[in-house]
Amino acid sequence: MELNAVCQMHPNVILLIWLFVGTGCIIISPTRELALQTNEVLKKLLKNIALSHCLIVGGEKKSKDIRMLKKGANIVVSTPGRLWDHLQNNDKFNCDNLKCLVLDEADKLLEAGFEKHISGIINLLPKSRQTILFSATIDNKVENLARLALRSDPVLISVKDKQSTVTGLQQGYCICPLEYRIPWLYKMLKKTKKLKVMVFFSSCKSVDFHYEFFKTHCKASVLKIHGKQTQAKRKESFQIFVEATHCTLFCTDVAARGLDIPCVDWIVQYDPPTDPKEYIHRVGRTARGLNTKGNAVIVLRPEEEEFINFLHKEKVYLDKYNYCDPAVEVQEMLEDIILKNGVVKKLARQAFLSYLRCYKCHPLKKIFNIKTLDLKMAAKSFGFQEQPDVDFCIL
Repeated sequence: MELNAVCQMHPNVILLIWLFVGTGCIIISPTRELALQTNEVLKKLLKNIALSHCLIVGGEKKSKDIRMLKKGANIVVSTPGRLWDHLQNNDKFNCDNLKCLVLDEADKLLEAGFEKHISGIINLLPKSRQTILFSATIDNKVENLARLALRSDPVLISVKDKQSTVTGLQQGYCICPLEYRIPWLYKMLKKTKKLKVMVFFSSCKSVDFHYEFFKTHCKASVLKIHGKQTQAKRKESFQIFVEATHCTLFCTDVAARGLDIPCVDWIVQYDPPTDPKEYIHRVGRTARGLNTKGNAVIVLRPEEEEFINFLHKEKVYLDKYNYCDPAVEVQEMLEDIILKNGVVKKLARQAFLSYLRCYKCHPLKKIFNIKTLDLKMAAKSFGFQEQPDVDFCIL
């Protein structure tokens, strides 16, 4: 269960925080977008309540943070790195009277490599507090965090179902040969141009390349979000997509967790997720709320179809979608651009190498096996007629 959903269903949770000196509640989110969204929910909840709040995330000026914290914001919404920085170095940040600590998307907090920050934060905060931990999945790392952050006898609230995804979600998969991935995506975007779509890629470089090609050369209505963008750019793209009625967002998994974006019609997993739970988080951006519907599709190579059986074991069930004839003219256009445009060629090479690195490091190596990857065809999927040199060991 996600923090934003709980707050919206039970706004009286906020009333547990009393008026006090300094900060009484800290909410930690794994991404800037999720922190921003949580802060927006707080604005609505606290409209007629005399509690102050502030957003503290990376990418913003620390002087601005310090001014807000000096005033004694009652509720602080933050990402781990920036909060850890202020707790260590900002003597104006008074949280001696902290009553509540919220760890949102705890499994993602740990996956993102914030273990050191989270441990440090918990050790610096008052022990006599209420701690609330939200996590879609429970593994050894989350259990260790729970032992560190929670009391020895925590109250466990668990939501279980016969399947791992919501009933309003229609989901399937498409088997697509490597060399036809770009034509497939082109036809998908053309088919959904009047809808709201999120397309997930495995790397920031891949997002940049595909965004440049489809935005500039195919004139598609696309936005992009990934972790290497400035905070201002990420915030701008996120807000535009939230308010849009029809648009496509190219993104990495930075947009997979917790975000409550209205009316997303399609989730396209162009690159495979790292594991089933990441698949579930990605498709969870659609069909949100009661009686809502959404669609999702994942693109797989013929050698990767075993992933569908792997998902079945996790109570995720997909239909097989037919693969239509590819739009070969768009592939020819991309290859021509790569030959003539040095900027796009550089982006394509960076994306190609990032794709290989992600594939090489994929945890499910039996399914996503780089030894079965035809490098020439993989290069073709980025517009290269000849395979670029690979500057690292493949096997």
